[in-house]
Amino acid sequence: MAKNLEISNLLDFYGEMLTEKQRDFLDYYYNEDLSLSEIAENEGITRQGVRDAIKRAEAQMLDMESKLGLFEKWSDLRKGLDEIKECAENIYQYNLNHILSREINDNSAKIKAIAEYLGE
Repeated sequence: MAKNLEISNLLDFYGEMLTEKQRDFLDYYYNEDLSLSEIAENEGITRQGVRDAIKRAEAQMLDMESKLGLFEKWSDLRKGLDEIKECAENIYQYNLNHILSREINDNSAKIKAIAEYLGE
């Protein structure tokens, strides 16, 4: 995964565990695509101060992820739900082309709906 996307995703999971400034700096840098200089100017601090705060925050989030693995577990869950939806669709299509069972149709639709709900 590209570093920007990785940090942005980790910010969603662990952002509340950072200081408000760290969260803001990471958001500006990774989500709003501001440069270190732009953030420094807006915040009235040095570019180096912004860089140091961002690096500390990144390290903290990467450490939390290595210990807790919440993002990895969430990613695995999303992949599993996508596979469940695909299997339910395959069952639905097979039923449509071969068996024409209303019960199979209803259950495959229910499986897909549950997987969609859990994926939100």
